[in-house]
Amino acid sequence: MKLINKSILTAVITLSTASVYYAQQVQDTVQKSKDIEEVILRGVTDIAKDRKTPVAASTIKAAQLAERLGNQELPEILNTTPSVYATKSGGGFGDGGLTIRGFETRNIAVMVNGMPVNDMEGGAVYFSNWTGLSDVTSTLQVQRGLGSSKLAIASVGGTVNFLTRSADMKKGGVIRLGVGNNDYLKTSFSYNTGKSKDGISASFLMSRQAGGTYIENTDYESYAYFFALGYEINKKHNLQFTVTSAPQWHDQRTFAPTIQNYINYNPDHDGTPNRRYNSDFGYYTDANGNKVALANRSNYYAKPVMMLNWDWTMSEKSKLSTVLYMSNGRGGGTGDLGKVGGKGMTDFYDTAGHFNYDAIFAANAAVNLNTAGAGSTLVRRSNINSHNWYGILANFQHKINDNWNFSIGTDDRYYYGYHYQVLTDLYGAKGYKDAANKNIATPRIVNALYDYKKLSWNPFGGKLAPAEDQIGYSNDGEVLWYSGFAQVEYTKDNLSAFLQGSVSNQGYQRIDNYVVDGSTLKGQTVNTKTGFKNIFGYNIKGGANYNINEQHNVFANLGYYSKQPFLNTVYPSNQQLINPYLTNEKISSAEIGYGFRSAKFTANVNVYRTQWKDRWLRKTGQTFTLADGSTTTGYSEINGITEVHQGVEFDGVYKPNRFLEVQGMFSWGDYYYKGNANVASFDDNNNPVTLAGSAGNELYLDKVKVGGSSNNSIPQMTASLGLTVKPVKDLNIFGTWRYVGKLYSTIDAGTFTNVAAQDRGVLKLPDFNLFDVGFSYKIRLQNEAQYFTIGANVYNLFDKIYISDSATSIFGTDKITANNDPDKGKTYEEAGRMYNGIATGNRAYFGFGTTWAATLSFNF
Repeated sequence: MKLINKSILTAVITLSTASVYYAQQVQDTVQKSKDIEEVILRGVTDIAKDRKTPVAASTIKAAQLAERLGNQELPEILNTTPSVYATKSGGGFGDGGLTIRGFETRNIAVMVNGMPVNDMEGGAVYFSNWTGLSDVTSTLQVQRGLGSSKLAIASVGGTVNFLTRSADMKKGGVIRLGVGNNDYLKTSFSYNTGKSKDGISASFLMSRQAGGTYIENTDYESYAYFFALGYEINKKHNLQFTVTSAPQWHDQRTFAPTIQNYINYNPDHDGTPNRRYNSDFGYYTDANGNKVALANRSNYYAKPVMMLNWDWTMSEKSKLSTVLYMSNGRGGGTGDLGKVGGKGMTDFYDTAGHFNYDAIFAANAAVNLNTAGAGSTLVRRSNINSHNWYGILANFQHKINDNWNFSIGTDDRYYYGYHYQVLTDLYGAKGYKDAANKNIATPRIVNALYDYKKLSWNPFGGKLAPAEDQIGYSNDGEVLWYSGFAQVEYTKDNLSAFLQGSVSNQGYQRIDNYVVDGSTLKGQTVNTKTGFKNIFGYNIKGGANYNINEQHNVFANLGYYSKQPFLNTVYPSNQQLINPYLTNEKISSAEIGYGFRSAKFTANVNVYRTQWKDRWLRKTGQTFTLADGSTTTGYSEINGITEVHQGVEFDGVYKPNRFLEVQGMFSWGDYYYKGNANVASFDDNNNPVTLAGSAGNELYLDKVKVGGSSNNSIPQMTASLGLTVKPVKDLNIFGTWRYVGKLYSTIDAGTFTNVAAQDRGVLKLPDFNLFDVGFSYKIRLQNEAQYFTIGANVYNLFDKIYISDSATSIFGTDKITANNDPDKGKTYEEAGRMYNGIATGNRAYFGFGTTWAATLSFNF
């Protein structure tokens, strides 16, 4: 593969040589410190402390990341954590999904060194932008539930915090090489100078990985770089500057095919699904007569982040920690735009289920753009989603006496998002005629192309496309966020407690460059700029932990959030009008837990309940059956949703001796909708549509199990059992069994339009069991600081075929409705169209088959 033959440079940070050292230092602080200090770790990074902070938390060290992650998605390392479900989703590099206690990443606070990284317009986290974190993380902590963070953040499901700071890193370096299935190749080099007598320290890392995933035509190339410079001016002042980025491009599979198509397009034609099948690419014939693969769906992005941390120890009792940060991201995602001869991309599938680009090129070449109407060629566009983001985070801490501490601070941010389309491939056409800009009377022909594989290395973001190259739409989102928070902590003897509160104002403005100022929309006058809509929010939470003795402890926490809605809730339907039903979302949560610690056995048990009211949800990529029997594509906007998430969690570790360790986890949840909701559905041109079988705008969801909000599913039962054997010094042999059950598909606005659908509920997918194995071995040299490490992992050892995510809820008793289907009118069961108890008309993602990765590293 050509990607592997490219020069091996790369980037990211990590103090890899000292990462184990730093993680151990953090753990030692958690377990051995007897000082009366704050319940939450100092600074702006709120890390839960064992038997002190009253939250459910799990901590993963850098050594475990390096040993077991391999070529998996970054969130997948968390799959042995209670109530966590991480999948590869569509299977593209970095496209994985994550849920905690049934909540998706938009409602999970993801942080790097205490800095929030969720998108400020919609809360999303794209892990393809953060793949370098696997190389630079010293400690990864997951706090389930509202968590211990003082900030006004949307940690409804939990908080995921990556710690990468370098001040405590020892001098040394690491060279690492990784290989795996589908031409996976990763190389990295990192070095830490250690702290000089003058208080200066530096760390840097460069890495590159490339190859493909288990899915057809999902090639990718990703770089990462990290540089950190620390300066301890004196005992009172410490500065840390960090810059990191992970520029990448990757070809994708974003559309979940039907199970029937997985079966139809299996080259073996044996009735089993081709799990690798990707319907988002095709082939064209080059000048030499060779068939060349070409992706229709791809993603590319570079999100450099710069941070300046200043810790000021004002006195023995007072400290001020401040972070200034900047992140200017550039990139987008590709897909098709327009039609040729009235046909779209899905009208050009060949007999293998891939796009016939030769036919598309020929049809486009025959179009005369001077006489043709707008959108009359079928091209590949890119939806640009770039941004400039600036922020300051400050936290003042003061120790009142041996028992009382308090903190007060501010979290202020400014965000400007750029959203427009540009061309990336004309598919044989001479250009694309665009008429979307209402400020231009005559449709214009655009043919400027942008290469998505040309990565951005500018740490300040770089330039944007000029207006004359923009097509389709051009709108911006502007967000002003300012907040204040305070926390009081109490510690005495075996009791520790905290009370936190925060207030915030989020101001949203939508700027549509294609809207004519003073025009009329739905009887209202609209302009290019909406002006800012300011929305106030707040939260309050508290908890207490009591250590009964050295072995037993109990804790409890509760909280309430008044959470501001996202930008597309404030201005729904891609328009300049404020949502008339706009209201804050209300989240209340309570949890109790028990912990046990002994020399050989450690365990935690906790029970939780969270209620989420007035949720607003936008579901895109929908296919609707209309009242007249025809179909169309579009989106739905659902408001007034109430969800209840409750459950029980257990995790434990048993170490009978120094040769053996057993890890276990179990979680049981009950996630359901409470009451009904209201829905409005629109076609892709923002026109309202009436769905077949609909009794109005009511969505019948009461008691229906909570599924995903996109092409994903959410389990309500998970378990794992892991075994690590250490037969000799420096050799680890490990294996993990993982179970996923009560796995529910996503709700479909076109399905739950009547009481009958409500009574039937959402589709439950088959349970599955997976096994992973691996080993690592250190080869030590005469110099104790120098050693080689070799390791390997095999994932899904027994090649289990399973469905990880589903986008629809079609039952076997449902009738086949497609006009061109020979079984139209029959149920899926009557037609024999079932797979493992699931109707084959369902759109889904199968999990990967057996994959593997191996690493060789040298520490010096």
